[in-house]
Amino acid sequence: MVRRSVSRYNPEWLNKKLVIGGSMILVVVLIGLVGPLFWNTDLAYVGSSPRSLPPIWALKGNIAHPLGTENMGRDMLAQLIVGTPSSLKVGLIAASIGLGVGLVLGSLAGYMGGKVDNIIRTLADSATTIPSLAVLVVIAAHVRMQDTTVMALILALFAWPHPTRIVRAQVLTLRERGYVRMAILSGANAFEVMFIEMLPNMLPWLAASYTGGISGAILGATGLEVLGLGPARVPSLGLIINQATGASALMRGLYWWWMPPILILMIIFTGFFLITMGLDEIANPRLRGVKA
Repeated sequence: MVRRSVSRYNPEWLNKKLVIGGSMILVVVLIGLVGPLFWNTDLAYVGSSPRSLPPIWALKGNIAHPLGTENMGRDMLAQLIVGTPSSLKVGLIAASIGLGVGLVLGSLAGYMGGKVDNIIRTLADSATTIPSLAVLVVIAAHVRMQDTTVMALILALFAWPHPTRIVRAQVLTLRERGYVRMAILSGANAFEVMFIEMLPNMLPWLAASYTGGISGAILGATGLEVLGLGPARVPSLGLIINQATGASALMRGLYWWWMPPILILMIIFTGFFLITMGLDEIANPRLRGVKA
């Protein structure tokens, strides 16, 4: 009996998609955290290395530059080590601001109702209809960006409507629950009801929205950087692709220039997608085949 119960024990948080996605993101994070300990990141800047060296596995490859260099003398491995955390930083800042604003507005709209709900719902619905990429291009073209923080703040302008709508929908459902009514009858104020009673029950949905927001912000930042509208002095995955495009790396056969950042972006997007799916399955038992 003991063996059977142990074999059937399967914690919800050990969701396969969540574990695989989290492992993929962890690998990417370790590139930025551990990489500088083993590689000279000063090689990520112009003129620090010989130009247009192929990777180590190709003919004339050099062990001093295992992933090769590009035509301005920048080491590709060093660029990836420096650029990957920059791209993740943009996503984390933009998604954190968007989720924070969405949590406050969504909670107020769902709990207060009436005119407050109408105003916030109208603002969120209107913001979702705006072509965000076109607006971001216009803003980025007129704002001088010295670092990735400014870009993250610009992306945060469009990161709050989706979390707002999710939180509002959850609060509308939770406010009818018995424990919420008991809290109100016990004299709890609106802040305590929204952020002490309701918030813990929304964590899986909020986590899924957060991971999706990070992925969306990284995609938006990469798009701006590829168009040449991001910080030009801060290495990032999008900037590497922009430089490769400007130098016709694809036509010249310099695949080691543009392929590595694209592969890392694919790992990031796939990892966050799996994390979001795993969190959705944890929050919604029907998605994992369990009868609710």
